[in-house]
Amino acid sequence: MSAQCPSGSAFWDRVMNSLIAIVEGDGEVRALPALLRRIASRLGRYDVTIQTPIRVHRDKFLNDSHEFRRMLRLASTKARDGRVMVLLDADDDCPVTLMRKIKEGARSIIPVSQSLSVVIAQKEYEAWLLAAADSLAGQRGLPVDLVAPPNPESIRNAKGWLSERIANGRYHEVSDQAAFSATFDIDQALAASRSFRKFYKECEEALRSGSAGV
Repeated sequence: MSAQCPSGSAFWDRVMNSLIAIVEGDGEVRALPALLRRIASRLGRYDVTIQTPIRVHRDKFLNDSHEFRRMLRLASTKARDGRVMVLLDADDDCPVTLMRKIKEGARSIIPVSQSLSVVIAQKEYEAWLLAAADSLAGQRGLPVDLVAPPNPESIRNAKGWLSERIANGRYHEVSDQAAFSATFDIDQALAASRSFRKFYKECEEALRSGSAGV
């Protein structure tokens, strides 16, 4: 994400104080704010309002131009002088290609003065949890000797991977995703997941600079 940062007093006048995300799953509606607050805390930013994400239907959002425009306009209005973030799973799409497509389309809708981030999780959000699976050992039915897979972003069904390892149950997206997002080791995920590093970099740049633009 390239951006030109304002200098002097204008810089501080434009520091981001609000962030709203567009997500595709009920789990992310609860999980993403928890994760964003953790990252904000790591960066010493306690003055940012993390709004409840806007949930969209992925296929409709990507393939229906009216829905794409409507959801982005809604996010832009809610963000005000803050940042709009789009976070979707790549599934079987190329993350870079999908990111560029969304960003190019969104920039005709989001005002140029408003900050925008687009992040595509390789395969799915839960791949970030798998990248730091060691730190989730013993939690919510997971085995105490849980070990992260060697290539977490290559696993097509990360939710299934977690379900297979939860004793006497299965992975519940709405409750487990939020709980794991509040506790997984961020540094371990950064080391093992390229798309999580991209996500973290977007958050870091937004929270530290607050600069407008793409």
